[in-house]
Amino acid sequence: MASPLFEIALSLLYRTRLRTALKLLDRYGTAEAVWQTLDEPEKGACLSHAQEELDWINEHGIRVWTLADEDYPYRLRQCPDRPMLLYGKGNIRPSEGHFVSIVGTRQPTQRGRELTEALVRQLHEQLESVTIVSGGAYGIDITAHRAAIQQGIPTIIVPAHGLDRIYPYQHRADAVAALEHGGLLTEFPSGTEPLAPYFVQRNRIVAGLADAVVVVESKERGGSLITARMAVDYDRDLFAFPGRPTDVSSKGCNSLIRSEQARLIDSADDLIAAMQWTRRDTIVPPVQTQMIGLLDGLNTEQQTLLQKLQEAEEGMHINLLVMETERPYSEVSSDLMMMELQGLVRSLPGGIYRFVR
Repeated sequence: MASPLFEIALSLLYRTRLRTALKLLDRYGTAEAVWQTLDEPEKGACLSHAQEELDWINEHGIRVWTLADEDYPYRLRQCPDRPMLLYGKGNIRPSEGHFVSIVGTRQPTQRGRELTEALVRQLHEQLESVTIVSGGAYGIDITAHRAAIQQGIPTIIVPAHGLDRIYPYQHRADAVAALEHGGLLTEFPSGTEPLAPYFVQRNRIVAGLADAVVVVESKERGGSLITARMAVDYDRDLFAFPGRPTDVSSKGCNSLIRSEQARLIDSADDLIAAMQWTRRDTIVPPVQTQMIGLLDGLNTEQQTLLQKLQEAEEGMHINLLVMETERPYSEVSSDLMMMELQGLVRSLPGGIYRFVR
């Protein structure tokens, strides 16, 4: 594989002029050929920065895809504002199987979380190969990623920053867990902070990387609606879960459906039928039925917590768990967080935890 030095340098030089850079690439064929034609005062600094970036990605096991690579994600290649290059960390196969991007509000309802989890589970149960894509943000994004990790299927987190950091930091464990099946994919070099304009910029990757984009919950305005518009522009299939007219968190979804930009779905069945995807010959049993092996990895205190949550259908408040186990709050909280990352329990608003059945 050829060194991406000049692709990196060109992306730094034309960071805010992507379409100009793409036109130059189309005209001259390679990034190095483009570079030789340029006469800009920033060339030297950008090339030096590019060499530092190349050293950094080689040191940290980062994969780079350029438009010259045959395995550059073919769906993104179709987009007029496709990224000039992509930095990836993990076990990413960006062109293999079905890709579904799941987006939504950062403040979802419990129904929104459950719809997201059920959609991911059903897609896994019914499709031979599916990858879940989202932006790693609070709310629907991270719920989709965690559901994929729990099901053991690939998930790609598309951050709005470089791969030398995780934002929000609270999702660091999820990002690490995603590396085994999937990983992180971004067009931003190291040192890039998660600034507001970059979130919109990364949304086009979330939209363009997918065969289908699903909006689970969205208010009247929000980043997920920007992703939805991009999906329509890229001629991607767009779907949305409906909500009641009075549901603030569903106003955006209802609007997309009403304007016929998105197709209404109630479950993965609707999406799979609309996409005309071939279903598995044998439905995969839910992960919950295979969870006994996970319990072997829990210590006695954690197993006690899980047993109490199993017996409480509506869940239990963390303070009650602290009282009944006679353990420090910090220890109980830490154990619950660990079990949540394993997909064994779910945290609900108000400090309630519930066993995942």
